[in-house]
Amino acid sequence: MDRELGKSTIVLVGSRHSAKGPHVPQVCGVVPHAERARWRPAPDGGPHNGYVETAFWLVCLAGVVLAITGASERAGWPTPLVLIAAGISASFLPFVEVVQLDQDIVLFGLLPPLLYAAALNTSLIDFKANRRPILLLSVGLVAFTTVGVAVVVHTLIDGISWAAALAIGAVVAPPDAIAATAIGRRIGLPRRLVSILEGESLLNDATALVALRMAIAALAVSVEPMDVAVDFVRAAGGGVLVGIAAFVTVGWLRTRISEPLFDNSLSFITPFAAYVAAEEVHGSGVIAVVVAGVLLAHRAPQHQTAASRVTERHNWRTISFLLEHAVFFVIGLQASWLWERVPESELGGVQIATVCAAVLVAIICLRLAWVFPARYLLVRPGPDKETGTVPPWTYTFVLGWAGMRGVVTLAGAYLIPADTEHREVLLLIAFSAVIGTLFLQGLSLPWVARTLGVPPPDPLTDALVRAELLHQASNAGLERLDQLGEDDPHGTHALIRARVEQRSFAAWEQLGAESDDETPSEAYLRVRRLMIDAERATVLKVRDSGTVASDIVSEVLGMLDIEESMLDDASRTRRHPKAQVSAPARSDACPDLAAASGAPTPTVPQPRECAECRRVGTTWVHLRMCLTCGIVSCCDSSPSRHATAHFEQSAHPVIISAEPNEHWRWCYVHQLVG
Repeated sequence: MDRELGKSTIVLVGSRHSAKGPHVPQVCGVVPHAERARWRPAPDGGPHNGYVETAFWLVCLAGVVLAITGASERAGWPTPLVLIAAGISASFLPFVEVVQLDQDIVLFGLLPPLLYAAALNTSLIDFKANRRPILLLSVGLVAFTTVGVAVVVHTLIDGISWAAALAIGAVVAPPDAIAATAIGRRIGLPRRLVSILEGESLLNDATALVALRMAIAALAVSVEPMDVAVDFVRAAGGGVLVGIAAFVTVGWLRTRISEPLFDNSLSFITPFAAYVAAEEVHGSGVIAVVVAGVLLAHRAPQHQTAASRVTERHNWRTISFLLEHAVFFVIGLQASWLWERVPESELGGVQIATVCAAVLVAIICLRLAWVFPARYLLVRPGPDKETGTVPPWTYTFVLGWAGMRGVVTLAGAYLIPADTEHREVLLLIAFSAVIGTLFLQGLSLPWVARTLGVPPPDPLTDALVRAELLHQASNAGLERLDQLGEDDPHGTHALIRARVEQRSFAAWEQLGAESDDETPSEAYLRVRRLMIDAERATVLKVRDSGTVASDIVSEVLGMLDIEESMLDDASRTRRHPKAQVSAPARSDACPDLAAASGAPTPTVPQPRECAECRRVGTTWVHLRMCLTCGIVSCCDSSPSRHATAHFEQSAHPVIISAEPNEHWRWCYVHQLVG
C-alpha cells in the first residue's frame, strides 16, 4: 500500500538501505522511488527478503520493548520514560536505521485501538460528573494553547506565517491519553483528577486535529473564522452521531451473539470502523471511537455474556499494553531522524534551541494559567457538594502540571505539508514538547504530588467500600434464594449460601489490623490452591500417559484454571502506619447511622478482645463494638459471630469497628456502612 508524494512513496512498514547498515527497518517512513523495487514481491511469488527482514526487526522491536518494560517495572522506574530514553539512545546506534513515524499509521492504525481501550476503562458516570472541567480542558484549553504557542512561534521566527504558527500550536496543544493514564495511575493521583485527565485526553485530540486541519488549509488559501467554527461543529457532531450509531449497531449485534470469539472479533473491528466512518463523513474519528467505547462499556453487562466481558477485558488490556509501550519506544527512535534535519534549517542552532525551549515553557505555563481561573470561576466556585469544602489549590496545580504530550503530537507534526516554511524546525519543536513534558513533568509529578500533599486513593477505604458493595450484592442474591421457595433435597441451597458468605467474608477480612494470624478466607484460599495443584498434576500425568483424548484433558484443565482464577483474593491490604480508615457520610440514607454519628464514640475497652469468645473458647478475626452499650464482639468471619448475635438479641442497630485506626460504622438494619 503506498501513496504518491512528490518523488517519494509513503509506505506502511518496510526496510531500506542506509549508510549506517544494510537493509535495516524503517517503520512507517518515506522511501525514495529508486528503492521501490525492493518492496515488490520476488518474481517467483515467494517471500521477499525485505519483508522477512522487516518482520525480523519488528519482532526484535517487540522483544526489546517487553524486556525494557519488565526490567523497569521490576526496578520501580517509570516505564514510559525509560522506554523513551532507550529509544533515543538506540536511534543513534550505527546499526539502527532512522525511523520516521507515518501520520496515517498513527491516526488510523494506532490511535483508534488506543482510544478505544482507554474508553472501555472510562466510567460514563465519572465522565458525566466531570463533564464541565473535561470540556473546558479538551476544547477551551486546546484553543487557548494553540493561539498562545502560535504567538510565541510567530514572534521568535522571522517570516513564518500565522498559518504555520497556528499549525504547530495545534500540534503541541493536546496532552496525550497514554501518558496521562500511564503516569497518573502509576503514581496514585486522586481518582477525580485521573478521571478528568482521562476524559480530557480522550477528547482534546479532536479539537487539536480540527484546528490543525484548518491551519493547514490556511497555508494554501485564506480561512475565515466562521469556517473554523462550522468545521468544528461538523466534526464534533458527526463524531458523536457516528459513535452513537456504532454503539447501537454493535449493541444490537451483541444481544444476538453468545460466543465470546465472535463477540471479541466484533470488538476488534469496532474502533477502526467507527474512526473510518466518521472521517468519511468529515466528522471526528476520535470522538466517534470515544463515544462508542464509553457507551459500549457502560452497557456491556446488558449486551454481553460474562465470558465475553472477561475475554474482551483481557484482550484489550494486552493490546493496549503492547501498543502503549511500543509507542513510547518509537517516540524515542525519532530523535536521530529529527536531529539530522536540523542542519537543513536556515535558522541558527541557538535560535532553534531558544524557540524549542520557549514553546516548552509556553505550553506548561499556558496550562497553569488556564486551569486556575477555569477551576475557581467556572467549574466549581463554591464548596464541593459531597464534602462541603472547597478542594485545595494543590489539586488544581497537580492537574495543571500533568500535561504530558505524546505520540499524537508527533503524528500531527508530520501532517504539516513538506513545503511549509521552517518545517524541520516545527518538527523539532513538536519532538521537544513531547520529550520535555514527559521528562520534566512526568519525572517531577510524583514529587510535586507528595510535596503538595495530594493524597492517592486510600486502599483501606477502597477495601471498606468494596466490602460493603459486595455485601449488598450478596444479600440481594440470598434474598432471591429465599424467594425461590422450592424444596432442597440435595442441600444445594446451604452450599450456595456458604459460598456467597465466604466470598463476602474475604472482602471484609482485607480490613483489620495487620497480623500474622491466618484468616478463614486466607486458609480457604491456601488449602484450595494446594488441592487444585494436586488435581492439575494428576490430570497432567494422565495426559502424558496418552490414555485420554487430548480435547477432554484440555477441557478439564480449563475447568481447573477457571476455578483457580475465581478464588477470592483474601490477602489483607497493606496498611500505612498513619492510615485512618473512614467511610462516607450516610445520614441521608440511614437514620440510624445519622443518629450514631451525632453521639460520642465510646472508648474501646482494653485489652481488645471478645469476652464471649474467651468464655466459650473460640477465636476471633476482627472486633466490633456496639455503639449503644459498648460491648465488644467478634465479626461474622469469626466462628461464633458474636456481634451479629448481640444485634439479634438486643436490636442495637449500629456497631463501630474496634480495629486500630478504623473509624467506620455499620448499620445492621439498613445494611450500610457510614
